[in-house]
Amino acid sequence: MSTVPPPAGQLHLVVGYDGSAPAVRALDAAVRLLHDRDGSIDVIYVAHLTSLEMMSADAIAEMEKSFDQIAEDLQVQAGQQLAGREERWHFQRRQGMIAEQLVAAAAQALVDHPGDTAAIVVGSSSQASHRVVGSVAVSLARHAPVPLVIVP
Repeated sequence: MSTVPPPAGQLHLVVGYDGSAPAVRALDAAVRLLHDRDGSIDVIYVAHLTSLEMMSADAIAEMEKSFDQIAEDLQVQAGQQLAGREERWHFQRRQGMIAEQLVAAAAQALVDHPGDTAAIVVGSSSQASHRVVGSVAVSLARHAPVPLVIVP
């Protein structure tokens, strides 16, 4: 059995993270992918509101505070999951459509680190309807311009 050597340069993994079981598995998979490689993990939480049109300014401000608290909690959770590991990692909260923001984060990693490799790691949806109608993983599989790892 022959093995293919990893690409030159560092590997920058963008992990979609919302604290769910699939997201936790995706973060674990990212750690395994970086084993014996130089690189980093960008843990990305995307705050997503479906529509702001029907919300008052006060309601939007409350949602923002709520998203800030969720992001703080998720950063702590990710830090606990990555505790004692030597991988470099960063946490980032973004706002918008989840798949689009993960692609943007991967694109930014390539801009920030020319010649390196970026990939997106996400957990698969645990809801059967998402596999038919659509999910973040399905959207990324159709549109991601970088390698994509979907963790079952």
